[in-house]
Amino acid sequence: MNYIMIILGLTLFDQVTKYIIYRVAEGQAGFSIPIIKNFFHITYVENHGMIFGLAQGKINVVTIFSVLLIIFIIFSEYKNFKNYSKWTKVGISIIAAGALGNMIDRIARNFVIDMIDFRGIWNFVFNIADMYVHIGIYIIAIDYLVRKYKIKRGK
Repeated sequence: MNYIMIILGLTLFDQVTKYIIYRVAEGQAGFSIPIIKNFFHITYVENHGMIFGLAQGKINVVTIFSVLLIIFIIFSEYKNFKNYSKWTKVGISIIAAGALGNMIDRIARNFVIDMIDFRGIWNFVFNIADMYVHIGIYIIAIDYLVRKYKIKRGK
């Protein structure tokens, strides 16, 4: 399986969704399209910090920290990647796409575009790249648990 293609394809999809909301909102923060009134909206938000809006206005510090963290992960995982199961490799590739998608925003725009707004659940707005990170973590965790269960059962 070509994991680079997974990363590039998912990153492209993330960037396309951000470009579309940016164009539709005409760069106007707070622009919102109700999909399910008072529950789910597509809302254009510029995040000048990191997850959950922490460190707002510190995008340069967040970017430097993120770049260093990504470099560390690439070097530490590169030698181990070949030993991982197929599903763990898929999970890591999905997480990498999420990290890359948001890093592109930080470097190119000096902020991250968020747009997925579940008002009925919480007050945070997020994006596709954020979802990739969560999905990748879930895939890795499920793969680990399935393999551990199979080993326990002697399979």
